[in-house]
Amino acid sequence: MTTQKAFTSFKDFYPYYLSEHSNKTCRRLHFIGSSLVLLVIAYVAVSFNFIALWSLPVIGYGFAWLGHFFFEKNRPATFKHPFYSLWGDWVMFKDILIGKIHW
Repeated sequence: MTTQKAFTSFKDFYPYYLSEHSNKTCRRLHFIGSSLVLLVIAYVAVSFNFIALWSLPVIGYGFAWLGHFFFEKNRPATFKHPFYSLWGDWVMFKDILIGKIHW
């Protein structure tokens, strides 16, 4: 039986999150998925085609999970820490945008 680390804050979680995203291709797939999520949200905002919102989990998680299963070779943090993981996705996205993390 494996023990699961309990994180008491996002500040404690984020280094773990980054360690689970050490593969460059995995990080790139996360970035692409997050970018597409933002594009779909922008599309919905101008088109009012709310049906497109159903694609968000497929796009967001699809790209990320491909990165984990085929390149990082680990299980996505989403399965154990869903809220911190989602937060981590967007913080990593921001960190890639500002050049703090190389993609």
